[in-house]
Amino acid sequence: MHDGCSGSFENGKQVVDKVRMMGFDKQPMPAPLTIDCSNCGSEFEMETFSGKCDCGMVYGVTPCHAFDPANVMAAGIEY
Repeated sequence: MHDGCSGSFENGKQVVDKVRMMGFDKQPMPAPLTIDCSNCGSEFEMETFSGKCDCGMVYGVTPCHAFDPANVMAAGIEY
């Protein structure tokens, strides 16, 4: 079921699963976001709705919330 912009997620795995299910994971975001990796501390540019830092930590954000890095959630290493 599609919740539009009102959907809420408990963790990053749910976010990544949602963007994959909707086919948005490889689509470019309106503007790239600079993300600090919670696993290795490196900084990377997240250009699609699902991205991965150098150490393999996967991140996701829904299209409705892709304007703010605070909305990006970590899903896990190589998730």
